[in-house]
Amino acid sequence: MKKAIAIIVSVLFVFALTSLSFAAEKAAPAPAEKAAPAKMEEKKAPAKIKQVTGEVTAVDAKAKTVTVKGKKGDVTVSTDDKTKVTMGKEMKSVADVKVGDKVIVKYSEADGKNVAKSVAIKPAAAPAEKKTEAAKPAEKPTKTEKK
Repeated sequence: MKKAIAIIVSVLFVFALTSLSFAAEKAAPAPAEKAAPAKMEEKKAPAKIKQVTGEVTAVDAKAKTVTVKGKKGDVTVSTDDKTKVTMGKEMKSVADVKVGDKVIVKYSEADGKNVAKSVAIKPAAAPAEKKTEAAKPAEKPTKTEKK
């Protein structure tokens, strides 16, 4: 009888130890899972989408890069198959981007490179209209001066 009780107590002791070890293993990954999203958030922070607006100064079709002269200087962005190039509502390709075009480029920095997410080419007709509108108000003061 004493042997049976000793065996039962030892079996219960073994179950108690194994359950504690399993509980400790399950608790350890939980903080690691919480730490993993924090690491992902740290990686996402540098991938913040930036924007540059300006004139295209260089296009390299072989290297798939576009250089834009913005307010803060020249920004060179590389393009890939995921880059969306548009003019108005029309989809275009990187080959349609020409030196001298006015563009808005949205990009993110990855592995030390600026990778373009989208390139929006501004229509050339809009700046011409602005120039004619700017000329009209300039004529009005000259008429008032003649009177």
